[in-house]
Amino acid sequence: MEFTEQNRSRELAASSSFYRSVYSEIEEIGWEHLVNLAGDLKLISFRIVDKKGRVHILEVQLDKTYPKCPPSVAADVPYIFNVKWSMNSRLKDLVQQFQEHLEKLQEFWSTLDDIDNSLCVVNLKQTSRAMSFRQIDIGNDCFIMLFINSKNPKSLPECRLLGSGPYVNSLIKLWKRNSKQWMKDKTILENLTSILETQLPKPPDVQKNDQQVECGICYAQCLPIDDELGPRSGTGTDYTCDNSNCNRAFHSVCLGDWLRSITTTRQSFNVLFGNCPYCSEPVAVKIGNTIK
Repeated sequence: MEFTEQNRSRELAASSSFYRSVYSEIEEIGWEHLVNLAGDLKLISFRIVDKKGRVHILEVQLDKTYPKCPPSVAADVPYIFNVKWSMNSRLKDLVQQFQEHLEKLQEFWSTLDDIDNSLCVVNLKQTSRAMSFRQIDIGNDCFIMLFINSKNPKSLPECRLLGSGPYVNSLIKLWKRNSKQWMKDKTILENLTSILETQLPKPPDVQKNDQQVECGICYAQCLPIDDELGPRSGTGTDYTCDNSNCNRAFHSVCLGDWLRSITTTRQSFNVLFGNCPYCSEPVAVKIGNTIK
């Protein structure tokens, strides 16, 4: 009986130490970056914004022996980085390693953005930051599957031409004959046009801010129908971050509630002053109304 109580006391002490340690390490990173925290503190999600304003979610799984055992990580990236860990490492070191990994992937994502903006990509809204391929509609019921090398995105991609009939056969022959002409200093569109010796269809006209329809906080397009929201019940996003590299859209109600939860937020009369939850640039929103 005494032995059991001793074990229980040790377990409680270890658990208390673990909780204090994790809370302290989250504090070092900043609570404003926290997206999700499991009740046992063993699964943590952080929102990280890279230098181009792209938003990423880093999921961290802690082992019961943490920090002796390195945490496992998951993120929406084409390949994960090798975690460098020691007994003296902390979660902020893990976040820094992730940020360095994101920096290495900037050219890869810029290449994919170039494809998305200049060609007719199939199911564009279903793509993710982890995907390294694009299916492109080139007309006449023909498609190109491009597989971009995430570590060398400007190099000649693997290409598969999908479809049937003489048109596809002619494109396959052109690719085999001309693919050696691929040039790293040219865009994907310029290279494809040159190699396939044809003008490829441009993407359909899409409003610039289509991707920002959803609120960056509640992830819904419209606020719920609720009498407590008054005239804003059921309305869409009405505030956009001024940072051109971010341009995230928000419901001013959601942004105001989020700013109230941050200890560094300042208030002057009916205006809250703080930082964008995605890019950390200054934002200001009126309480009960939008300032834009």
